[in-house]
Amino acid sequence: MGSPNSKKLKILIADDSEMNRAILSEMLGNEYEILEAENGVQALIKIQEHETELSLVLLDIVMPEMDGYGVLKTMNQRRWIDFIPVIMISAESSSSHVEKAYNMGVTDFISRPFDARIVHKRVVNTILLYAKQKKLMDLVTEQVYEKEKQSGLMIEILSHIVEFRNGESGMHVLHIRTLTDMLLHHLVQMTDRYPLSRADMAMIGIASALHDVGKISIPAEILNKPGRLTNEEFAVMKQHSLIGANMLENLPNHQDEPLLKTAYEICRWHHERYDGRGYPDGLKGEEIPISAQIVSLADVYDALTSERVYKKAFSHEQAIQMILGGECGTMNPLLLQCLSEMADSIPELLENTRPTWERSQQEIADDLLHQNQLTASERTLQLLDHERMKYSFFAAMSEEIQFEYNVSPPMATLSSWGAEKLQLPETIADPLHDKRLVELIGEENIRDLTEAILNTTPEEPVMQHECKIQLPGGPRWMRFICRASWSEDEPPICTGMIGKVVDIHETRLKIDSLSYQAFHDEVTGLFNRRYAKRQIVERLETHTGSKFALAILDVDKFKTVNDTRGHDFGDRVLAYAARRMQQSVRSGDIVSRIGGDEFLIFLEYKDNLEKAVERIFSSLMGELEGFPISFSMGVAQTDAVGTDYEVLFHSADQALYTAKQSRGRYCFYHNSMKTEDSTISLIDKHSKPKTPADGRGRKS
Repeated sequence: MGSPNSKKLKILIADDSEMNRAILSEMLGNEYEILEAENGVQALIKIQEHETELSLVLLDIVMPEMDGYGVLKTMNQRRWIDFIPVIMISAESSSSHVEKAYNMGVTDFISRPFDARIVHKRVVNTILLYAKQKKLMDLVTEQVYEKEKQSGLMIEILSHIVEFRNGESGMHVLHIRTLTDMLLHHLVQMTDRYPLSRADMAMIGIASALHDVGKISIPAEILNKPGRLTNEEFAVMKQHSLIGANMLENLPNHQDEPLLKTAYEICRWHHERYDGRGYPDGLKGEEIPISAQIVSLADVYDALTSERVYKKAFSHEQAIQMILGGECGTMNPLLLQCLSEMADSIPELLENTRPTWERSQQEIADDLLHQNQLTASERTLQLLDHERMKYSFFAAMSEEIQFEYNVSPPMATLSSWGAEKLQLPETIADPLHDKRLVELIGEENIRDLTEAILNTTPEEPVMQHECKIQLPGGPRWMRFICRASWSEDEPPICTGMIGKVVDIHETRLKIDSLSYQAFHDEVTGLFNRRYAKRQIVERLETHTGSKFALAILDVDKFKTVNDTRGHDFGDRVLAYAARRMQQSVRSGDIVSRIGGDEFLIFLEYKDNLEKAVERIFSSLMGELEGFPISFSMGVAQTDAVGTDYEVLFHSADQALYTAKQSRGRYCFYHNSMKTEDSTISLIDKHSKPKTPADGRGRKS
């Protein structure tokens, strides 16, 4: 980025996390001078202090006092965003956040956690892009500056020649230009009756300098007569408008140039009046071009407030009163309104009038940027718009209920298809307390979802949860698939989530190239044995420091159910057992039907596994249509047998075999290849297992 002795470019890092600032400073500090801000207010102070020196701002979204969007808003208001590039760096990577950031002018968006190579490359590319843009802007503005300077100078020289012959001060042309610009801008803000572009207004301002060019042929004794003109002398004086128009009309070249056409209109008709009593052609109302109408009003005001050989100057207040009172002829009512509304600011602006060609190159560059005539990132914005269009199209085609939830402020945003499906608005404020949403999902389901989200971690932000919700067409079992967003605080805070809701009875989801039917059991809706094994193996391999337990259960006397009540009732018993298991475990645990009346539960624990197992086992006992339901369960722990799935499964199966000797109890497998079994007193209501008299179980 330059020689060792060259001055380092400055980068501002605005992030409330000291760790994030330190990481970025470490990445970039060797090549750039780093400035830091820990909130949005500090960032704006730093930008103002180093406005002309900053090469880049790395900006976080979530910050105290003022967030990143507030910083961007101020940068847009002060137009810093035109020449200071901003890269947004945040863990908030949802499409709405990215789109909002780009819409507010950021050049790039980088998601945390940081990848040093990506950050460095994007920083370098952004700085180089803006350096090239600045170089190109400098070249363009230099050329525009020279062109504007030469053309403006020549027009004003010609105009001053006329003024010199007329004995005027030399400021008349500059005042006309200033007043014309003021009136034009006020007019287009007040009404859309005259569709004038910035280019149109600039051209009228330039052409206004030629309004009296025809006076160059009027005899000096008439131009400079100190007294009142006779009728014959006034008739000669009035010829200057036609003379000037003819001079422009008879130019040998450039007759098709808009500037020449506008100058012709002004020269010929700037003495016409709105009621048709002007000269030379007696045009009336909107027959008079708006360019000529505005220059006429500016000319009248400056003539009244300037000293002439034939009169003293009137005060600003007198001039305004005379014009509004109709003493100088009838004017366009809209223009008179403009003059009245801007009257108080006219004297100060005229006092600071200067030749247009004395504008600095920076002013010209700012004007070009404001007119969007030079946009180095135009291609980038086009590509972004294309990506947004594709995203919206595919989101609509997928026919999924997609959503985004933000914790602070609490707000949920639904995809357009999802909002229509649920018959809800696309944006819901305070969704956890929104009556419509609570009725649709259910208070208990909302609590379960909230708990499931809070059980995620920054390392494992994805969760799934199944529940029955009240859709407009009736109750349906749905699956929530969500990704939580976590802050960089210590400890981290859940800031929201993105996700989708799918109908598990209708939608065929593909996970690991398997369809929904391929990894779910048809009767219970639980994972099947093959898919559960894959999930458990993956969990064991990726969470090597955690403690897990695998339990195998079967329904006691299930053969009797099929024999006495039939297979349909047997299926209902299995479905009932599945629901009880899902209700008794956490959302991150794995529940599976592994065949017949056998089930599997895989869970993570920290301490006191037996208490958790007892709670789960007790909650499974129940009754369905008068039939008492109980289970036998065998449990194996990874800290006892290791993390090999086959060994873990076989150990739990051996423990189940021991539990089934008396039924209605659970047993733990140990490294000694023996089992310890416990009988829960609650099952005495439903079965009579053969247990020792003390009721606490036995060792064998």
